[in-house]
Amino acid sequence: MNRWLLPEDIADVLPAQARKVETLRRAILDLYQSYGYELVAPPILEFLDSLLTGTGSDLNLQTFKLVDQLSGRTLGLRADITPQVARIDAHLLNRAGVTRLCYAGSVAHARTPVGSSSREQLQLGAEIYGCATWEADFEAITLLLKTLELAGLKKVYLDLSHAGILTGIVADQKLDKETIELLYGLLQSKDRPRLKQWAECLPAQLAQALLALTELNGPCAEVLAKAKKVLPKHTAIDQALADLERIITAVNANNKISGGLELSIDLADLRGYQYHSGVMFATYVDGLPQPIARGGRYDQVGQAFGRSRPATGFSLDLLTLASLSSLKERKLAIHAPWVQDVALDKVIEELRNRGEIVIQMPAGESVEAAEYACDRELVKQGSSWELKQK
Repeated sequence: MNRWLLPEDIADVLPAQARKVETLRRAILDLYQSYGYELVAPPILEFLDSLLTGTGSDLNLQTFKLVDQLSGRTLGLRADITPQVARIDAHLLNRAGVTRLCYAGSVAHARTPVGSSSREQLQLGAEIYGCATWEADFEAITLLLKTLELAGLKKVYLDLSHAGILTGIVADQKLDKETIELLYGLLQSKDRPRLKQWAECLPAQLAQALLALTELNGPCAEVLAKAKKVLPKHTAIDQALADLERIITAVNANNKISGGLELSIDLADLRGYQYHSGVMFATYVDGLPQPIARGGRYDQVGQAFGRSRPATGFSLDLLTLASLSSLKERKLAIHAPWVQDVALDKVIEELRNRGEIVIQMPAGESVEAAEYACDRELVKQGSSWELKQK
C-alpha cells in the first residue's frame, strides 16, 4: 500500500487554496468581532454522551467513535461544533445576559455528507445565546449574508422555514419520536402520495394541513398569504408566520448584497427539525447543489446541559466557501538573490516590515510556488539594491 494515499473522501489542502482559506478565515472572524462575537475553540475530542447531547440521531451516525485509554469511556471525534459551543455557554461561561460566540475548526464525518465530496470540513459559525426575540435571528441572517458577500459571492438565495409550523399542526397529537421522524422525512422529500397514505389515520384537518406544507414554497408574499388561509389556527403557527414576516421585511430593508438577494420560503424544508425550535434558514449560491450554509433557532440545545437558553446561529464549511470565492489565490511577491550581503538583508527587512513578500532563491533558480507570483526583483546597482519590475 502506498503510504502517501489518504482515506476515501479525505484530501490535503494545497498551498494556494490553503492561503485563500486562511485569508477568508481571518477576515470573517474580524467581521464577527466587529459585531461583538467572542472566539471559542472547543476540543476536537469529547466524551460521546456530551458531544451528542440534544442533537438527534443524524449526528450520532456521522460521529467517529473510539475508546479513551485513560478512562475507558467512549470518545467522539466531533462532526459538529454547535453542541460544544452550547456546552461552553451553559457551563463554562454561565452568563445571564446575551452572549455572542463564534468559532472555526475542523470536523470529521464518518460518512460523506450528501452533496459533499469530503468527510472533513472546516466548520465556521456564529451563535447568539440569551435572546428569544426575532431580532437575534435577523442578526444571524445578516451576519451570514455579510460573510458570503465578504467572500465575493454575488448572487445569494435565502430560503426560510419555521419549526413552529409543524409543532403547531401536530400539537394535539401524541406522536412518538419515531413517528415524528418518519413524518419529517416524508415532508422533507415532499412525497405527497406516501404522506397522504400515512396520514389516513389522522383527523382530516390535520392530514390536509400536512399535505399543504408540501406546496407552501416559493416567493415569500405568496407563501405567507396562502399559509394564513390553509393552515389551521394555532398560537404556534400564528407566531411562526409573524416571525417570518418580520424577518423578511427587515432583510429586504437592509439588503446590500451587490449581485442581489433572492428570498423564498419552503415550509416543508425541515432539515435539522430534531433540534430546531423556530426560524430556520439556508443559503444557496450558483454552482453548488446543496446549501452553502444553514442555521436557525434551537432554544432546547442547552436544556440537555441543564441550562435552557434561547439560541440562534448558523454554520458553514469554510473549505467549500473558499472554493467558490472570487478572491485571488496568488499574491504578488519580490524575487531576491540568496547571498550574504548586509545591505541586501537591510532592504529585504524593510520591505517585509512594509508588508511585502520577499522570496530569496539561489542564483539561476526561479520561484516555483503556486501561492506567489514574483512580478518584481531586487537587483544590485553599484553599491545599492534596487527594486525592478520583472
